[in-house]
Amino acid sequence: MSPWISILICVIVAAVAAVVSFLRTRQKDIKKVAYMMDAMEDGELNFRFKETSRFNRTLNRIRTIFEKQRQAHEQDSWTKLIRVLTHEIMNTVSPIASLSDAMAKSVDENGHSELDIKAGLETISDSSKNLIGFVQTYRQLSGVARPMRKALDLRELMDGVIALNKEFAASCGAVCRYQSKEDDLMIYADEGQISQILINLIKNALQAGAKHVDITARMGQDDEVVVQVANDGDPIPVSAQEQIFIPFYTTKKEGSGIGLSISRQIMRNHNGTIELLRSDDRQTVFQMVFR
Repeated sequence: MSPWISILICVIVAAVAAVVSFLRTRQKDIKKVAYMMDAMEDGELNFRFKETSRFNRTLNRIRTIFEKQRQAHEQDSWTKLIRVLTHEIMNTVSPIASLSDAMAKSVDENGHSELDIKAGLETISDSSKNLIGFVQTYRQLSGVARPMRKALDLRELMDGVIALNKEFAASCGAVCRYQSKEDDLMIYADEGQISQILINLIKNALQAGAKHVDITARMGQDDEVVVQVANDGDPIPVSAQEQIFIPFYTTKKEGSGIGLSISRQIMRNHNGTIELLRSDDRQTVFQMVFR
């Protein structure tokens, strides 16, 4: 065999081996990226790749950046939560302490008082009940039950939710509709919990002055079910859009500020997500994804 042919064969074999090695490495890298994306979507950042290559070191740097951002966001959320809790509790406890002190000082040796003791005690009782109600609301937020999942026909679920809100919508002069881009869409979920989320979104829309609440559903690219709830009510202020899922944060005078927080917990327990896609003068759109 000619030496040139031997050299050519060796070159071809080496080239093929290099290409195969490159493709294998690339396939492994693709799997690493897919794993990292899945973990980050689930909020799990406790992974780390062996730093045997520049690519692995880059992935680890990305993970570290996201971890620092999440920690900063969580710290900010806890700070805001503590501020709200402190504010609400102090607003209730301070008048109770002040009124109790005034009543105690007004009572003479014979047990008589210039103040109306009965009215004062009733005020203390009402304030105490309000504080208990507030604490129970917090317990509700921190104690979302595990979902009892079953196969649900999405159209039947939506028809039931819309029927529950029919009278309220009519009193607001609004219309609530459901449309699906695919027939027979199903989700595997807790019917009561998902209904709670949808009812909350519709109620919020109607309270914001919406005249049209449109719910749509479709299949996503990765076989997930995507549900969007859109309304034409007053938009959520830009300054509040990043905070609406924080516990006890609300833009409404009589709102508890836990509806969207509980909704996000429910969706996380379903391995899904809920997010605000947009809120402007044209439309406010929330999106729920079921995987």
